[in-house]
Amino acid sequence: MEDALRTIYAGLMILSGAASVSGNLLLLLALLLNKSLRNDATGLTLSSSLSDLALGLSTIPFGAYNSITQHSCYPSEGVVCQGSGFIFLLLLTSSLHSLTWTTVNKFTEICFALSYSSIWTARRSRAVLVLVWGFCLVTASLPLLGFGRYVYSESRFLCCLSFDPDDKPFVLLWTLVGIVAPLLAMCSLYAYIVYVARKQARRGTFMCNELHCYYVPANNYLRSSLVMVTTSVCLLVCWLPFTSVCLYETLSGHQSPAGTASLSAWLVLTSAALNPWITCVTQTKYRAALHRSLRWFAATCPRSSAHGESRPQSAARLDATNTIRTTATAATQLSSPPKTQTAP
Repeated sequence: MEDALRTIYAGLMILSGAASVSGNLLLLLALLLNKSLRNDATGLTLSSSLSDLALGLSTIPFGAYNSITQHSCYPSEGVVCQGSGFIFLLLLTSSLHSLTWTTVNKFTEICFALSYSSIWTARRSRAVLVLVWGFCLVTASLPLLGFGRYVYSESRFLCCLSFDPDDKPFVLLWTLVGIVAPLLAMCSLYAYIVYVARKQARRGTFMCNELHCYYVPANNYLRSSLVMVTTSVCLLVCWLPFTSVCLYETLSGHQSPAGTASLSAWLVLTSAALNPWITCVTQTKYRAALHRSLRWFAATCPRSSAHGESRPQSAARLDATNTIRTTATAATQLSSPPKTQTAP
């Protein structure tokens, strides 16, 4: 049973790592090639995407490697375990908090559309980024300074926080401030946005710009509501099992079953794979930008290779044509009789 659990865990982690890397690379490609996607809050999207990409390149392969090679234990005081635990906590917290502030920006854009440009400025966006990463760095550094510990978890195949009762103060602080508070904030904001969308769908509305006014169908509001609900459900499914297992082990002093701990760790890391795909698939502007980027990329690569292949062929054809023309001219000159000069 233990070998089967290791195999399943390794396979799931490999799939999550591949989905995380590919999804975040697509999202970064869309932001790089499409200036229309860039605004004052682009830094928050980049922060969340880079954190998820780093998780897919560091922590997820580390867990898959440990489960495949059946590595039993890392020294908790070793550099590998301490560094891996620091990176895991830092990236996990920064991903969730960056996503939370992205939701706050979306809420401001929808519910305070007229004053959005004055509320959410580039300077305030940079200040939010500094606060997010400062909080995450301080939180991840506290176990290195003695407030909390990083240990190797044999059931999760990762170096992570110690959930012993002795480390209860730090675990409770990180759980409440680092996980529960941003999750509640995001779900509450999404719920209010869905409420506004349903109310607008019932009565319909007109959107106006400088040129004309046009009617917005109810399906647009209902579709956006579906996106918000899907995002909230994915967040809760990924984070609630991990949070519940952490609190259970910390408060009770008992270890949770190996399968439960492994599943909760995989789910919370899978959020790094789902976040970019939810953004790219459900949001119309990102989906259109990805289509344009992929069409541009597909059109550029064959064109460059075609140019590289056509130049030698065109040169050969030109040489052959010149040779034929030279031969024909020489044959004409030889076959024509010489002109005689008449006497004056």
